[in-house]
Amino acid sequence: MNSLLQPGMFVRHPNRPDWGLGQVQSNIGGRVTVNFEHAGKIVIDSRHVELRLDFDAGHA
Repeated sequence: MNSLLQPGMFVRHPNRPDWGLGQVQSNIGGRVTVNFEHAGKIVIDSRHVELRLDFDAGHA
């Protein structure tokens, strides 16, 4: 599923709810860069973490 993530999509980290909502900045070679509201810019190795899409975030 992470392979489908594109810049602008909103996601949440399944093990770090304290990071809050994140927006995908890039997805290159299995490394997804996400800007989280409470943790800043984090690079996620998508082989180890399955980010969860947040479909409601863009409709606030």
